[in-house]
Amino acid sequence: MSWSEAYASLSDADTARGAPLTADELERLATAAYMLGRADDHLRALERAHRAHLDAGAPLRAIRCAIWLGIFLALRGEQARATGWLSRARRMLAHQPSDCVERGYLLLPKMIRHAAAGEDAGALAAAADAAAIAERCRDADLLALAVHEQGLALARQGQVERGLGLLDEAMVAVTAGELSPIVTGLLYCSVIDGCHELFALRRAQEWTAALTAWCERQPEMVAFTGRCLVHRAELMQLHGAWHDALDEARRAGGRFARAGDARPAAGARYREGELHRLRGELAAAERAYRDAHRGGVEPLPGLALLRLAQGDGAAATATIRRALAETTAPLRRARLLPAAVEIALAIGDGEEARDACAELERIASDHGGAGSEASGFDAGARVGGGGGLLSALVGHARGAVALDGGDARAALRALREASEAWRLLEAPYEGARSGLLLALACRALGDEATAALELDAARAAFARLGAAPDLARAERLAGRSAGATAGDRHGLTARELEVLRLVAAGATNRAIAAELVLSERTVDRHVSNILAKLRLRSRTAATAYAYEHELV
Repeated sequence: MSWSEAYASLSDADTARGAPLTADELERLATAAYMLGRADDHLRALERAHRAHLDAGAPLRAIRCAIWLGIFLALRGEQARATGWLSRARRMLAHQPSDCVERGYLLLPKMIRHAAAGEDAGALAAAADAAAIAERCRDADLLALAVHEQGLALARQGQVERGLGLLDEAMVAVTAGELSPIVTGLLYCSVIDGCHELFALRRAQEWTAALTAWCERQPEMVAFTGRCLVHRAELMQLHGAWHDALDEARRAGGRFARAGDARPAAGARYREGELHRLRGELAAAERAYRDAHRGGVEPLPGLALLRLAQGDGAAATATIRRALAETTAPLRRARLLPAAVEIALAIGDGEEARDACAELERIASDHGGAGSEASGFDAGARVGGGGGLLSALVGHARGAVALDGGDARAALRALREASEAWRLLEAPYEGARSGLLLALACRALGDEATAALELDAARAAFARLGAAPDLARAERLAGRSAGATAGDRHGLTARELEVLRLVAAGATNRAIAAELVLSERTVDRHVSNILAKLRLRSRTAATAYAYEHELV
């Protein structure tokens, strides 16, 4: 029987027959309503089930209904009602046996609160207590929920390999069909979210495929399908299927709207904004990010990178600095630091870029398995060993910082590692971005032939993806003279050569800032450095020098 058939049958029985539904039937009605996205109907049926269990002399079942009401109301943001139901459950539980499983279920809200506050030690302790109760009482749902929370808390504390192992253990119960429908969906979504947070891309992909199959077996189900589509959209984006990813994100938003889930819908809009930004559709990205923010999701780091793409380096810097100042959890900071590196380099603040890169490297080292998903069967996949998402981000950032500092050889080594990691992750856009920097490193070392190959590969990838801004940059780089090799750069950095060429073309500092996505103050500094290094007195003299030495 499908969920809609079960809901219709129970609803008809509730109104047609003389006697009300039993407590068990009301719980089944609540489950059917939840799976169909009928949130209000789900809560009403669960309240009725609570009262029916009390009337039937089953206080423990009534307590469990009260606990779940508190949890679901809290997830909806209705904190007052949630607190009321949890307080009722706690008061009722004081009169029940000390070894009942409901005491373990009452630890779930405590686990959620600790995790939301970033108190991993508290979440771990509560989860361990809940797991012990679940094992004694042989309750599969509670055990899986507790074990999965233990895994997340351990991973956030740096014990990534152990934590991921516990997530996998929880998912064994999920995929074996041992759990109730709602707990199954909750665990699918929470574990996949956790894998993304931990940069465990391969696991996220594997569990997303399993979640997709589970959803497809229940075509009328609304609950969890939106989250599934958002996860699919994120993976599609990474693998270069941008058009399909945008469609999935939009479908996810529609599913969330049907279910009345505002915050997850905002997450779907953020994903849309990311895709629009990468394609150069900046106005559409702006609208999507604003919608995400109104829905309760801070659109970062995308919004900061959008400001950079719009030519407002100061706003981009202020946004990413503020976000980092408010973020303490290392792995959450790791989501922001690559953008911080990119923005700092764009505005000419090499010191800030180096600091952000160094912190990203420390996080990768401290969370040894994060992003690498290493196990006893895959010792070569550790951070720095190639293939991990976090190691790829570190390699790209390290290469960009080294290149900006004039150390092309160090940049080349880091970018080769990053490129290989992106290849293993099947991430064409990120691979092309690293390839573009590889081209600049090769050019700085005088290897124009390899630089041309890297540029051609990057241009082809950007064109295939529809990454208009990156393609335009690659085209500009490919169209420039090969005269700026290591032997005839005249002591200028790669960025200073870019500025000199634009000065020679008659561009004002404001126009140069817009072209290179820099602040005018940074351009002023570059122009001063150029004049000082070349021992010139004016922009006119710099223009003449550029033409005389075939730099344009």
